[in-house]
This record gives sequence, C-alpha cells and structure tokens, in this order.
Amino acid sequence: MADLIPVNIVIADRTYRLKLASEDEELVRKTTKIINDKIVEFKTNFAGKDMQDYVSMVLLWFATEQNKTGGAYLVQQQQAEEALKTMENQIDKALLITP
Repeated sequence: MADLIPVNIVIADRTYRLKLASEDEELVRKTTKIINDKIVEFKTNFAGKDMQDYVSMVLLWFATEQNKTGGAYLVQQQQAEEALKTMENQIDKALLITP
C-alpha cells in the first residue's frame, strides 16, 4: 500500500486535512475545485440561508451526475460515496458544535 501524504483542501471556505495516497491527490484536488465552482454557481443562481444549503445542493448535483453517467463522471462511485459520507460526518459534527 502506498504511503499516505497529508493534504489540505478547502470546501465551502472550510479547510480539511486529509491523508491520501499520492496518486489520488490530483483527482481529489480536481474534485474539490468542481465542488467549490458549483457552490459559487449555486450561490449566484439560487437563494439559500447558509453555506450548508449550497453544499447540500452541490452534493445532490454531484450524486445526480454520478447516476446519469453510470459512475464514469470524474470519480468512481465508491470514492464519491466515501467523500460524501466524510463530508456528511463533518457537517454533522459542525452542527453539533454550533449552538
């Protein structure tokens, strides 16, 4: 198994420190860019109360794209599911911390 490298990514103005296999770094960075670009697009075109609304819209868009293309869209379905689960856990933790 390849050694994991620490990588900082920013999604929706929040920084996340991940440990990835070096061969996955480029894919994760490209996916992060797509997510952040879509957040900006949704903020421009749709009303939302807070950043969580826009992140949720992007997650729905991303999952829909995965289903439309049969899993060939940028990342494999398993990787997308893991990323979505990680983000969901982080959002849940943030919501528990926020009063």
